[in-house]
Amino acid sequence: MKVLPFKIPKPEHDALVYQEDKGILFYDKLHQHEEIQISYIIKGEGKLIVGDTVNYYKPNDILVIGSYLPHILKSDVSATEESEMLTLFFTKKSFGTNFFNMEETKALQPFFTRATHGFKAISDSEDMARLFLSLRSAEKLDRFLILLKLLKLGSSCEYQSLSSFIYDKHYSDSEGHRMRDIFEFTMGNFNANITLEDVSDKANMTKNAFCKYFKKRTNKTYFQFLTELRVEHATKLLVSENQFTIAEIAYESGFKNISNFNRQFKVIKKDTPSDFRKENIATF
Repeated sequence: MKVLPFKIPKPEHDALVYQEDKGILFYDKLHQHEEIQISYIIKGEGKLIVGDTVNYYKPNDILVIGSYLPHILKSDVSATEESEMLTLFFTKKSFGTNFFNMEETKALQPFFTRATHGFKAISDSEDMARLFLSLRSAEKLDRFLILLKLLKLGSSCEYQSLSSFIYDKHYSDSEGHRMRDIFEFTMGNFNANITLEDVSDKANMTKNAFCKYFKKRTNKTYFQFLTELRVEHATKLLVSENQFTIAEIAYESGFKNISNFNRQFKVIKKDTPSDFRKENIATF
């Protein structure tokens, strides 16, 4: 199976695919697929990269990832012994070209608009979680009806977008493998001193060519992306049960000094690390 594009295996006549993922970690390679993905995280946590943006997923999250939207779920194996996720896959044409354009289904259009950039449900997540759990024992027709209920909730709930920029072309296999290698290298070494030469070598490109290549596909520089990855890692440490000092968190997240860490953190999170910890430690 090719990693990019990633094809969801399904029986020939099934329009809707239900999948249960259970193990130490989720599929952690950069991939994209035609199907829209709507998932419920039962167990597990880790970094979630969607399009150009670094996020974090945790238990009870409801995640929606749009058609051909590149993404990675990088499980944090140090935080949990098991990961479990329930997912529905479908396309906007799975049930007929005009099914979602009918008068009766027009109320679901906000879901598809939100899915373009991916989103996480903020409200109604408990109701959506119950619907997902009912999928386990549901017949195929009932799964279809459950999907419609999920789409209705996903059209009206409060939500957080998962990506801010969408590359307007689908990744080719070779391009996808190159981006996968870049992301894997970065996620595995973000707390080390990564140079432009290091990452351009990994992409098998000159430094100038790599900078243009990455910026075109993510709408940000590589070091902007790297900084966001480091800050997102820091947010997890700030609210963890292990009460690391701010200086320790800065170092563990790849920052050379605490002043630069404080400055970059405030630019991205609009808050200082210490204030973020006070405001979020009870709710993260």
